[in-house]
Amino acid sequence: MEDVRCYDCGRKLAVADFKEIQIKCPRCKALNHHVKATEPLDGSPGGNNGKPNHSMDRRKA
Repeated sequence: MEDVRCYDCGRKLAVADFKEIQIKCPRCKALNHHVKATEPLDGSPGGNNGKPNHSMDRRKA
């Protein structure tokens, strides 16, 4: 189980074991949507083999 905290104010909202949870913070009224991956997208540990998720090819020097 893990702590679920508000993205805005950091208040602890729940302790849960979940795949997806949507909860409104009673303190700041922010709607928090947490999604936990059950496994890496490509099936290997570390996700994208340590590569960034975006292309840097078009960056100007």
